[in-house]
Amino acid sequence: MEASKTKSKTKLNLILLLAVAALMVGALLINQNGEYGGSDGEAEEMITQIDPEYTPWFESILEPKSGEIESLLFTLQGSLGVGIITYILGYYKGKKTSAAD
Repeated sequence: MEASKTKSKTKLNLILLLAVAALMVGALLINQNGEYGGSDGEAEEMITQIDPEYTPWFESILEPKSGEIESLLFTLQGSLGVGIITYILGYYKGKKTSAAD
């Protein structure tokens, strides 16, 4: 019984992974010439349109040398956050499961 349950979970996970991959590829195929930018750039552009004389309150502490490094740091920050959240969720799920046994 346990082996068939594990097999069905693995099959479901594989189907979900393929569905996510299909959504990502589909989005890129539909909008091939699209410009994928962040909301920070759009906000800066809008502020400049509203008030061309505006000066920011703060300067960046660390200015990455290139856009690739900036993207890497952003991705690492997001991955670390997801790792911490999933660890906490797994910890409490395991704690609840072991308390039920």
